[in-house]
Amino acid sequence: MNRMRLVPVTLALCAAALSSACFTFGTVPDYGRPLPPGAAALLPLAPGEEVPDFASQWVRRDELLEVTERSLIWFDKPSSKTHFPLEGVSHERAQQSLSHFRDVLLEARNAEDLQRRIENDFTVYKSAGWDGDGGGVLFTGYCTPILDGSVSRTSQYRWPLYGLPPDLLKAEDGSILGQRTDAGVVPYPDRRQIDAGGLLDDQNLELVWMRSPLDAYIAHVNGSTIVRMRNGSLKRFGYAGKNGHRYTSLRGELVRDGKLSQAEANLDTIRRWAKAHPAEVEEYLWRNPSYVFFMPINGNPHGSLNIEVTAERTLATDKTIFPRGGVVFVDADLPDANGRGTAPFQRFMFDQDTGGAIRTAGRADIYLGRGVRAERMAGATQSEGQLYYLFLKS
Repeated sequence: MNRMRLVPVTLALCAAALSSACFTFGTVPDYGRPLPPGAAALLPLAPGEEVPDFASQWVRRDELLEVTERSLIWFDKPSSKTHFPLEGVSHERAQQSLSHFRDVLLEARNAEDLQRRIENDFTVYKSAGWDGDGGGVLFTGYCTPILDGSVSRTSQYRWPLYGLPPDLLKAEDGSILGQRTDAGVVPYPDRRQIDAGGLLDDQNLELVWMRSPLDAYIAHVNGSTIVRMRNGSLKRFGYAGKNGHRYTSLRGELVRDGKLSQAEANLDTIRRWAKAHPAEVEEYLWRNPSYVFFMPINGNPHGSLNIEVTAERTLATDKTIFPRGGVVFVDADLPDANGRGTAPFQRFMFDQDTGGAIRTAGRADIYLGRGVRAERMAGATQSEGQLYYLFLKS
């Protein structure tokens, strides 16, 4: 079937977390544009508007059932009710939608029956997108990178990942309130103040030491990492909190200053630039005031719903405008792991995480797994497409 799609453009022309834009037929998609106050983030498909090809997911229903159960566990927690209603969706409707989606997966007889049941039972919404009118979403990627590190500081391993500072104050929902001081609560120090000022030194907060400031930064951007120790063992670290400052893209700053072109800027080229210009690296990293703190974990990292994220099934969005935990459908073209082109990416996912740089209806972040392949894909993913939400018909 013909998929509804924005006019194709070169993927590298769209920069994640940038206000610079891609040009299509004279329009300028600004994926960082916030919705106007009171504007809807979810738009029901109009009569006659094309419905996504859900039938293609029939062959992967066992995988879908496993991830569906994880979201349902979150809905069973009393705390999940505090995040509803949102976009006119009540907690009851969101939970029943996910439960019914599970039933459809179990009961559908074939791919065609799956498509028919979803169309009959669910209202399909699309994201309001970058223009507030369903114009499309820019998908980026994140992952759990495998990076080299050491349990102790050495001349080679000098850049720490910190645990959560005791003076960082959080609200009950996990949002950052600031730094607790004798004078009251103040904004928490930014990246430059923490790193250049040594604010967290001598507090026994260092969890592991990284080989370069860029490696530590890559762990921050992704919110989790697996660290390969010098003896070959692996230690896992997940997100514990952040300092509450807004995210600024390193890629965007390098492009803005002409260090890299938009067409070539990705994680591989950023690494090469950093290796060639070591004296400039930290100054550019400090332009991003956001700072992430970690904790040791077992198993896979958890998203903002405190459930395990799943490769190519967990989506991170702006949770101030989109309902949490539900089933979504992503329709885009993602780069392959070898950088040789793109391939259609049409699949059910689950809105289980919050993107640190995702603050609009025109952005979403796909969790791509762990290791070198996932890191390469995440570093290259800048993909236009559509994002759909499924909720039971009233």
